[in-house]
Amino acid sequence: VQLQASGGGLVQAGGSLRLSCVASGGTFSRYVMGWFRQTPGKEREFVAAITYNGGSTYFVDSVKGRFTISRDNAKNTVYPLMNSLKPEDTAVYCCAVKRSTGVVREGYDYWGQGTQVTVSS
Repeated sequence: VQLQASGGGLVQAGGSLRLSCVASGGTFSRYVMGWFRQTPGKEREFVAAITYNGGSTYFVDSVKGRFTISRDNAKNTVYPLMNSLKPEDTAVYCCAVKRSTGVVREGYDYWGQGTQVTVSS
């Protein structure tokens, strides 16, 4: 499975960005899709996930109420929408595929390259 993330950029605090991640080479509609972020010197952090049919979504506490996530299985694409962005949201964001069931914060099998999100104060 190959994953291509895009949509990052520079935004002012309080602004919004919509990222996207297109998957190829697998059966997208069967996968949990997750998003993670990482900043230099810190461990990679789970941000959000969406189940195979979009029926359930999960978020890290720090983004609850600000971020949403959706998917279009016909386009093999997942879309995190980040609202009310804060400088502490600055990170490289990457998407990942989870083929198994279980805790959505771990157990991902394939990872895409990241897209940089920078939030200025």
